[in-house]
Amino acid sequence: MFSSQTRYPLKAHLRDLIFLKNFITNPLIEVGEYTYYHDINGPELFERNNVVMPFSVKLKIGKFCQIAQGSKFIMSDANHPMSGFSTFPFFVFGDPIPNYDPKLPPKGDTVIGNDVWLGHHSTVMPRVKIGDGAIVGSFSLVTKDVPPYTIVGGNPAKIIRPRFDESTIQALLEIQWWNWDIEKIIRNVEAIAGADLDRLKQAT
Repeated sequence: MFSSQTRYPLKAHLRDLIFLKNFITNPLIEVGEYTYYHDINGPELFERNNVVMPFSVKLKIGKFCQIAQGSKFIMSDANHPMSGFSTFPFFVFGDPIPNYDPKLPPKGDTVIGNDVWLGHHSTVMPRVKIGDGAIVGSFSLVTKDVPPYTIVGGNPAKIIRPRFDESTIQALLEIQWWNWDIEKIIRNVEAIAGADLDRLKQAT
């Protein structure tokens, strides 16, 4: 049985994929168990290369997410003031400027749900919330919240279709299989991966 504490869950010589939680040091980045990141250029550098300016707000990523190479998260601290004639961040350099009070965009955490699949080189903008079970297409720019179990894609990303009918989605959100202990998940992998909702409802 695999453990979420394993740093490289594939065979020892395949170090392109990591269970991400084991490599996070910034307290503003929270990652759930079994969420993985794959990158042939070194997945260990996720925190430095894939999260832009995590200085005061949080990036929260749920359990069992699948994050493909090049996915990026632009945090609120990367924003510039946009109400004036210039977006240049004068307030960053040197001493405070008299009578200058920059009007910065509102801040907020970025939240990725559980069992979310982010395709290659997808980008998530500040304050976006992506629901459980959603899929983000490769090279997509996600600027708005994504409902649970919804497929989005494009630049900017738009809804392509829900993955399941509404009653199935609601049932899955109530079941929350990702919060089961790993032994129960393993016993019910066939139902989870095989979309057997009736069996999943009766899982023990």
